[in-house]
Amino acid sequence: MNVAYLCLGGNIGDREATLSEAVKQIAAKVGKIESCSLLYETEAWGVSAQQAYLNQCVCVKTALDPLPLLQCLLNIEQALGRQRTNSAVYEARTIDIDLLLFNDLVVEDKRLVVPHPRMHLRKFVLVPLNDIASGYLHPVFNKTIFNLLAECSDTLEVRPYTP
Repeated sequence: MNVAYLCLGGNIGDREATLSEAVKQIAAKVGKIESCSLLYETEAWGVSAQQAYLNQCVCVKTALDPLPLLQCLLNIEQALGRQRTNSAVYEARTIDIDLLLFNDLVVEDKRLVVPHPRMHLRKFVLVPLNDIASGYLHPVFNKTIFNLLAECSDTLEVRPYTP
């Protein structure tokens, strides 16, 4: 079995319900959810004038390899109303599911890069990931998630979500 760490986020519609449904669909279509972080709320990263995001990280055991897993996650996003465009600007979205880590693999494909190439720059990823994988050793930087979070210069406030 493979172990994958995912980051889920969204800022359109009923954010909490969409994340909950995404976790249910991941459990049904991808594999067994091993752990889930708390929900966190942050302002939109890299853009202004968007509603705040809710984010959560999950660990899932899966029989899928990285590219089939990616396709499954894209299908779940689409089923939950995600509409992708070719814009280079970060856009508001109902759901975004990023594959952060997959076993200890380093994948560089035109469709997928693992570990996620910008995860170490984003507290909205590192804070929830630290909840469930603080001791996980990043296979490129050779640092734990805890240490990557401690070293992250992102100034965006990441706060536990309270409905």
